[in-house]
Amino acid sequence: MNKKLYVGNLEYSTTEDELAALFADFGAVTSARVINGADGRPRGFGFVEMETEESAKNAMEKLNQSSFKNRTIVVNEAKEMKNRNFQRQNRNSNYDRRPKDDLNSKLRELRKKFS
Repeated sequence: MNKKLYVGNLEYSTTEDELAALFADFGAVTSARVINGADGRPRGFGFVEMETEESAKNAMEKLNQSSFKNRTIVVNEAKEMKNRNFQRQNRNSNYDRRPKDDLNSKLRELRKKFS
């Protein structure tokens, strides 16, 4: 089991200190983060890292589907974030697939020869 836990469906006003205090009853909390969006507003979820796997497992079992700040929170084992590629894909993907016998491609080849 991972020592890092995902905590979902948080009240948007939840602070990192409140999140750490909630999990402190089950063992030492290494870190607690509430995730904010690009606009700086909370996204409604966070991550808590416990000192031991045993305390993380115990916290997950006891706190999953429990009530916190009038909301039913979800506590699961955090999954590794896959490398996400944010590069823009070429929207003109057909650009290189044009037939090579059209006039423009012949002119480009001629320019390359004389450049």
